[in-house]
Amino acid sequence: MSKLSISIFILFLGAVALFAIFNQEITTIKVPFGRTYEISKIALLLLSSSAGALAMLVIIAIRDTGRYISNWQYQKKQKKEAELQDLYSKALNSLLAQNEDEAKEYLQGVLSKEPEHLGALLRLGDIAISEEDFHKAAENYQKARNLNPQNLETLFSMERLMEKTGRWSDALHYLDEILDIDEENLSALYEKRAVLEKQGKWDEIVSVQKLILKNEHTEKDKNRERQNIVGYKYEYGRQSLENGELEKAKKAFKTVLRLEKNFIPATLGLAEVLLREGENEEAINLLEKSYEETFSMIILARLEDLLINVGEPGRLLRIYKSSLSKYPQDPGIKFFLGKLYYRLEMIDDAFETLLSIDTGHAAYPELYQLMGSLYLKRHQPDKAVHEFRKALDMKAALKIPYCCRECGNASSEWSGRCESCKEWNTLQFNIDGSLRQEGLKS
Repeated sequence: MSKLSISIFILFLGAVALFAIFNQEITTIKVPFGRTYEISKIALLLLSSSAGALAMLVIIAIRDTGRYISNWQYQKKQKKEAELQDLYSKALNSLLAQNEDEAKEYLQGVLSKEPEHLGALLRLGDIAISEEDFHKAAENYQKARNLNPQNLETLFSMERLMEKTGRWSDALHYLDEILDIDEENLSALYEKRAVLEKQGKWDEIVSVQKLILKNEHTEKDKNRERQNIVGYKYEYGRQSLENGELEKAKKAFKTVLRLEKNFIPATLGLAEVLLREGENEEAINLLEKSYEETFSMIILARLEDLLINVGEPGRLLRIYKSSLSKYPQDPGIKFFLGKLYYRLEMIDDAFETLLSIDTGHAAYPELYQLMGSLYLKRHQPDKAVHEFRKALDMKAALKIPYCCRECGNASSEWSGRCESCKEWNTLQFNIDGSLRQEGLKS
């Protein structure tokens, strides 16, 4: 006991003694429904003080006991959480090390201590998906969902499982649930766009794409998504054209060209619509105007086929010569003109035109094949053998490979969208073979 406490206690005793000297009278106390007692005032004071002190001691004891029990429970909980966290961390480390069997043991250890551990249930579901045990994955994910129906990670896991099992409508259902909780969730919007794309629902994708554009944060991302809107509108037009819905296709292609006038796939699509409607001259004029504005070899090749089919090669020759007058050293124009001469059996003109191409250090595989064919027609087999890389069908137009200018992926067939990088309006002729040839399709 401190000196201050002792001093206070002595002062208290002195006060009680002084009080006793001046208060020696007897007082009567009657207990309700009980007896009557006579007691001195000082005794009453001491008794009351003792009762109060005892009551305070009881209250303090109860409070301290409660605190002790709470601390004990908290420490026990902390210890359990630490053990769970240690097991869960080991499981995650095992997953990073590609040791799924060990990870499962740790995760099951977590669930043995805490059956409602959300993270462990989700990770076990992920492992089950990787093992293609979709039933087990669904079981774990459903347990997690029962614990917290609005947990976004759980809903994403359920959606991923639906995709793995090809249940697209269910995948969209879970994505819509996520968007009901968080309508600006870009991950959910991206995933919904991907699912709709797999289903070819281009009209629905456009509305999703507008939401993505609205919620993008940086100007760079906004510009990318604006370009994607154009691409998805084109895909809707392409699908409509394939389904014979010419009015829908025409409207979609015109919308694309209003947004981006040099979008080559939409120009070709609109020309195809006009041809199916019997508007051949309008289609030719559209392609010719587009070529003048874009100088696209893809447009020029389509225009060539169309004019030859309608019996107007002279008009096509004028277009080529006009282009050469503007760009006299352009190897692409010379190559296409030489190829046209070859198709029209104008051998000398074809030979002279192709021979004037300055290849520099580039390799022109299609040019060499064409020159080989011309040497054969000129009865110079030795030179033809030197030029040939492979046999050609002399009656067919030469087939030039395409290549994406963004990723370099090559293809033998033209498409409005690169199959590799998924960018639109990027395929071009790979005349000189300088672009990457990996993935070239036969």
